[in-house]
Amino acid sequence: MKKLFSMLCFVVALSASAQQIQVKNPFIWADAPDPDIIRVGDYYYLVTTTMHLFPGGPIMRSSDLVHWETVSYLFDEIKDTPRYDLREGTVYGRGQWATSLRYHKGTFWALFVANDDPHKSMVFKTDDPAKGWKLHSRLPAYHDSSLFFDDDDRVYVFSGSGDISLVELNADLTAEKEGGIRKKLQLNGKPQGLHEGSRVIKHDGMYYLLCISWPNTGRQEICYRSKNIEGPYDSKVILKSKFGGFNYAGQGTIVDGKHGEWYGVMFQDRNGVGRVLTVEPCSWIDGWPMLGTNGDGIIPETVTLDGNCECHKEPAYAVIEKDYQWNHNYIKEDITTETGSLSKPGHHVSLKTSVLCNSIFDARNTITWRTWGPTCSDTICLDVRKMKEGDCAGFAAINGDSGLLTIKLNGGKYSLTMSEESVRLSNNTKEITKVDAKEVETVTIPKGKAGKIYLRIDGDFNPGCDTANFYYSLDGKSYTKIGTTDYRMIFDYMRFFMGTRYAAFYYATKNVGGQVNLELKN
Repeated sequence: MKKLFSMLCFVVALSASAQQIQVKNPFIWADAPDPDIIRVGDYYYLVTTTMHLFPGGPIMRSSDLVHWETVSYLFDEIKDTPRYDLREGTVYGRGQWATSLRYHKGTFWALFVANDDPHKSMVFKTDDPAKGWKLHSRLPAYHDSSLFFDDDDRVYVFSGSGDISLVELNADLTAEKEGGIRKKLQLNGKPQGLHEGSRVIKHDGMYYLLCISWPNTGRQEICYRSKNIEGPYDSKVILKSKFGGFNYAGQGTIVDGKHGEWYGVMFQDRNGVGRVLTVEPCSWIDGWPMLGTNGDGIIPETVTLDGNCECHKEPAYAVIEKDYQWNHNYIKEDITTETGSLSKPGHHVSLKTSVLCNSIFDARNTITWRTWGPTCSDTICLDVRKMKEGDCAGFAAINGDSGLLTIKLNGGKYSLTMSEESVRLSNNTKEITKVDAKEVETVTIPKGKAGKIYLRIDGDFNPGCDTANFYYSLDGKSYTKIGTTDYRMIFDYMRFFMGTRYAAFYYATKNVGGQVNLELKN
């Protein structure tokens, strides 16, 4: 297992016959929206949405639903428009959305929509996710789609927002099948309101379509079933609950365990940290996959995994590997890592500048990673001695509204500023139209001390908090608080569409060719 989130731990409980585990919900208390999860043999595979972050489409693997590592990404970059390179606009909140993950006859398949021009779906394939993926084909745009292979090897896509449509693909997944099924499904009992997030399985000869719905009474997960893939489908609400002081739980799927048991994996909006993952027991009751303890439709505080057991220790949260992703496409030539990998860089990264930027929001080669709950803390160290005049380097809690610690070199002098910065984006190309910046506190770096500078951000995502506090140190031992107390981190749907992340950045405003050496401490 690689470097793990330091605040996430696990507890293993032993029974007489096997190792058993209990977890707390949310079992992954970090931003992991639009999940799809499958089990192939001894491993569970999980994919989530990462939008404008690259490499994108992280594939996480676990043998027990508790210990997760990222074994690959679907792609390193997307070059469909200059916006992926932060030119002629941006792809904030766009890019890769809602990947469907499937396994069929020795091949893993992944389908997602690139939610930007030219607005196409992409199909990737591999025989082993740990070995990487290959782009297989491009298809029309399918919103929140679910790829499905039937027992007769025919291939379908369920998708839509509001109405759900069924489209048949040709056998090699390169186009829609000529003369194949293409229809809007009849969903009996479908409520009014937003209706999306399709996930489809087949169980005991029945087709099950899971969707999230936003009726007037709040968010809920609905299951539709039919003996015929074309329908009509009957419906039942399988999850409708508030949990942990937050509303808005739902959207995900169900997966079979190793010992005949089933689980639901659904995300829940939790404000600043993003959309976290919950796990629920899934009970087949009268042919319906009912979620919660004994199918009560309520997310439980703790869940026993891998069947029934007596667990003898306190449960805790899942363990997920710290993943590093870059904001938009990166400039490979400007980055040197300890490992040679850009997604698993090790502790030491060298960043150079080859383009001029205006702010963190259009800065190339900004490396980001998830914050996590209930509390988190992370530290970076920057060696700034090779910065050039006008350069900015630092550490941020980044989102559409961001809290930043920025080391600046101006007039041959170094300073450190804590600021609050907010970006405005156009509706169509997500072009940066304005950045509102408020400098809260600035300190001068004493002459002779501008070598290694340590920056730390502490986060608190307990209910009602979503706060960050900022610190710096010149020796790596004694830290001084700077700037805003309890800076409020956010989640907003109109700009980034993801939780607040940690971000280490370096950009030039006047002269290219500078360099910083970045140490990732945790």
